[in-house]
Amino acid sequence: MKRLILTLAVLLVLSATASVAIAQQPTPPAADSTATPAPAAGAPAPAPAAAAAPASKIDKGDTAWMLTSSLLVLMMTAPGLALFYGGMVRQKNALGTLMHSFIIAALISVQWVLWGYSLAFGPDKGGIIGGLDWIGLRGVGLEPFDAYSKTIPHQAFMLFQMMFAIITPALITGTFAERKKFSAFLLFTLLWATFVYDPLAHWVWGDGGWLKAKGALDFAGGTVVHISSGVSALVCAIMIGKRRGFGHQPMQPHNLPMTVMGASLLWVGWFGFNAGSALEANGLAVSAFTATNTGAAAAALGWMFTEWMSRGKPTVLGAASGAVAGLVAITPASGYVTPMASVIIGAVAGWLCYTACNIKTKLGYDDSLDVVGVHGVGGTWGALATGLFATKAVNDGGGNGLFYGNPGQLWIQIVAVASTYALAIVGTVVILKVVDALVGLRVSVEDEMAGLDLSQHSETAYSAGGGFGEFGAASGGMGEPVRAAVEGKPRVAH
Repeated sequence: MKRLILTLAVLLVLSATASVAIAQQPTPPAADSTATPAPAAGAPAPAPAAAAAPASKIDKGDTAWMLTSSLLVLMMTAPGLALFYGGMVRQKNALGTLMHSFIIAALISVQWVLWGYSLAFGPDKGGIIGGLDWIGLRGVGLEPFDAYSKTIPHQAFMLFQMMFAIITPALITGTFAERKKFSAFLLFTLLWATFVYDPLAHWVWGDGGWLKAKGALDFAGGTVVHISSGVSALVCAIMIGKRRGFGHQPMQPHNLPMTVMGASLLWVGWFGFNAGSALEANGLAVSAFTATNTGAAAAALGWMFTEWMSRGKPTVLGAASGAVAGLVAITPASGYVTPMASVIIGAVAGWLCYTACNIKTKLGYDDSLDVVGVHGVGGTWGALATGLFATKAVNDGGGNGLFYGNPGQLWIQIVAVASTYALAIVGTVVILKVVDALVGLRVSVEDEMAGLDLSQHSETAYSAGGGFGEFGAASGGMGEPVRAAVEGKPRVAH
C-alpha cells in the first residue's frame, strides 16, 4: 500500500508540474522601442549609428560540437557506466545494476525538463537556488542566453547540462549495488537530484551562484558531480549497511571484459564531458581534451604500478579503475591547467585512489564498487589540485593557483570542497531517512540472497552460466538461491 500511495503521489506532482508549465505560455517578445523608424519617402537617409557591441549569434560549429558533446556525456551513463558497474557485481545482480544507469537517464531527463534545469540554472534567488521561472522549459528557447553561452541555443546548453544531471546520481548507485530496493532507488534519485544536485549546480555554475561569485574553479564537475556523488555514496554505504556476507564470502566481479568495455566508453565519453565544457569549438576545448587524456593515462599507470608493487601483479580491473580515477581528478582542472600539470594530477590520483579503495574494510563500510575511493577522494584531490596548478596562461577567464602566485585560489577551492561536503552529507542523510520511512531502503534477506535481478525485476541476465559467482558455472548459472526464488521455496540456511 505504501508503494502504491508513493507512486500516485509522485505521478500527481509530476502531472501538476507539467500542467502548470503547459498552461503558462511564454510571453512573446515586445517590439523593440529603440528601433530607428524608417525614413519618410524622399527624406535623406539618417547618418549611420555608432557601432554597437557584437550581438549574440548562433555559431553552427559550436552548436554541432555541443550536441556531439551532449551525446558523448549521455554515452558515459548508458552504456558506459552501466557496463562498468554491471560487470563488477555478482552475476545475480547484473541486470539490476544495468537498470540503475539506464532508468536514471529516463527519470532525470523528465525531472530536468519539468523543474531541474530551472532550479539549477534559472534566475538566481540569493545565490542559493534558481527560481521556477523556467519550469517546464518555459522561456528556454532556441536563441543564445548570454549568461551561459553567446554562440549556441539556450536549449543546447540545457541539454548538455542535463547529461551531467543524469550521470551524477548514477555514480552513487555503485555504492549500494546488490542490496537496495528498486522503489527506494527511484525515490532517492528523484529527491537527491532535486535537493542536492540542483542547488549545488547553481552554487558553482549558475548565474549568480555564491561559489561562482566567490571565484571557485570547477571546469566540468569536480565538486558538482564527483565530490557530491562520492560523499553521498559514503553516507549511503553507512546508513544502508553492508551486503550479506561482506568480508566473509567472495564477491568477485562476474564479467571483467564488460567492465573494461565500460571504462573504455567512459574514457571516450569524458572528452565530451570536459572538452565540451568549453561551450565552444575553440582552443580551450583542445586544451581540456589534452588534459583529460593525459590525466587519465597517467592515473592508469599510477594505479597499475602502485598495485604491482603492493600485490605483486597488475590487474586489468586496477588499470581500468585507475583510468577512471584520473578522469575524475582532472575534471575540475581540465580547463585551467597545462599538460604537465595533468600528468602530476593524474599520477597522484592513481596512487591516492588505489590507497583509498583498499582501506574501506579497515574503516568498516561496504562501498560495493568503490564510488567513495574513486569519485569522493579523486574529486576532492582534483578540486584542490586546481587551486595549485590553475593558470591564466591556459584560460584567462579562470584564475592563477598557488604555484602561479595566488594562494587565495587554494583557499577558495577548500571552501568549495567543504561546502559540497556539507550539502551532500546533510541532504543525503535527510533523504535516506525519508525514503526509509516511506518504502524502506533494503531488500529482504531472501531477496538479497536470490539476487536483485530476480527479486526486483523477475529476470536473469544469463540463461545458462555466464559469470563467476555463488551460482557457479558447474550449476549452469542456476544455483540454489535462484532456484529457491523461482520455485518459491524457502532456502535452508548454511
